[in-house]
Amino acid sequence: MEIGMIGLGRMGSNMAQRLSSGGHRVIAYDKDVDARLRISSSEISTATSISELIAKLSPPRCVFSMLPSGEPTENTIALLKDGLSTGDTVLDGGNANYKDSIRRYDLLSKHGINFLDVGISGGIWGLDYGYSLMIGGDKPSFTRIEPIFQTLSPTPDTGYSYVGRRGSGHFVKMVHNAIEYGMMQAYAEGFELMDAKSEFDLDLQTIAETWRFGSVVRSWLLDLTSEALSGDHNLNNLEGYVEDSGEGRWAVQESVDLAVPTPVITLSLFERFSSRQDNPLRQRLLAALRKQFGGHSIRPSK
Repeated sequence: MEIGMIGLGRMGSNMAQRLSSGGHRVIAYDKDVDARLRISSSEISTATSISELIAKLSPPRCVFSMLPSGEPTENTIALLKDGLSTGDTVLDGGNANYKDSIRRYDLLSKHGINFLDVGISGGIWGLDYGYSLMIGGDKPSFTRIEPIFQTLSPTPDTGYSYVGRRGSGHFVKMVHNAIEYGMMQAYAEGFELMDAKSEFDLDLQTIAETWRFGSVVRSWLLDLTSEALSGDHNLNNLEGYVEDSGEGRWAVQESVDLAVPTPVITLSLFERFSSRQDNPLRQRLLAALRKQFGGHSIRPSK
């Protein structure tokens, strides 16, 4: 198949290469000239604008957007709306809010353009091992371009699925990432607990490596934990500052709206917030209150 790829960050570039190596004709675009130069090859051609990208594709066109959520994706969808034709298909593989995906589907549908929201997991390793793909939108649109997903997934029969109507692909990816928050938090707390038991002088990397095989807590995240600890057994070269990309917040808000309790996911999100604070007011107030009611000692600021 022929695919236009917009967005040549690391993940977009890797996906373009996997599609090309799978026999698909890929035409790629990024506003960054250097990004286009890095990916340009005899197998992958590039365009200098979205309009040129559209012109190079044969109808019915298929354009895969791999851009950050928010304004970059919004602006690109607007350009595609004006440039594409009836029967063309737009795929959004960014981590968009599913509500935005529903709105974009409705917008493009008015112009006869198909829209699929594609939740993608696999990170920087997807080029070698394949991606997990969660696709929402109209089933006929999915079926027509299914070979694209078969090429991107680990095997033609595993790792991808049509999950439901418009918006559902990004909704499922949102929940996927929220679960990931909780799993990461559990690993982090467990390893910190072991590290605190100084009398045993535990080798955390050895334990992680042991758990990778046969243990009920084995996972790819545990594989990555072992890898991270192999270079720096106590991670002393890192600062404990953890960002979030939005999906955890959206999932927690959904849990409130649907009255579905998600305590582990919610607390793991709040832990990320805490990691970015330096000597927060709430902790200082707790110390002050203990001194006020019980005369407990406090540590003055340095």
